[in-house]
Amino acid sequence: MSRFVIDASVAVKWVVEESGSAEAVELLERHPLSSPDLLIAECTNILWKKVKRSELDQDEAIMAARLIQRSDVEILPTRALMESALELAVELDHAAYDCIYLSLALENDWSFVTADERLVRKLEHAPNGRFDARVLSLTEAAKACH
Repeated sequence: MSRFVIDASVAVKWVVEESGSAEAVELLERHPLSSPDLLIAECTNILWKKVKRSELDQDEAIMAARLIQRSDVEILPTRALMESALELAVELDHAAYDCIYLSLALENDWSFVTADERLVRKLEHAPNGRFDARVLSLTEAAKACH
């Protein structure tokens, strides 16, 4: 069974009902998942934004945070990914935050799954098809579960 690196766009869907939530939960239930420790900060920030926009109340956000904390995701340190993530960010002209997840996947020969369709499209157009076999949209990953 293949291991996937997931980002915060996938993890938040486990605890907040939105488009792609069923696919995200299926991924969590059927595949071993890993993520850099950046996941915790990004999920926390997303939940805070949802409270600010009145999409969740504070108690709901805290419960969501607890569920993410307890999820079966291997959390790996970000420090060792800094150099390779920076190289990817410069090469792709893209935020280093996202490149940390991609770097973890590339360094371990795993696939990276994101619900960020803009990022998926950008990586699909990378020179030489470099990321074609390594980056999956949440929809593509869900299909791989079957």
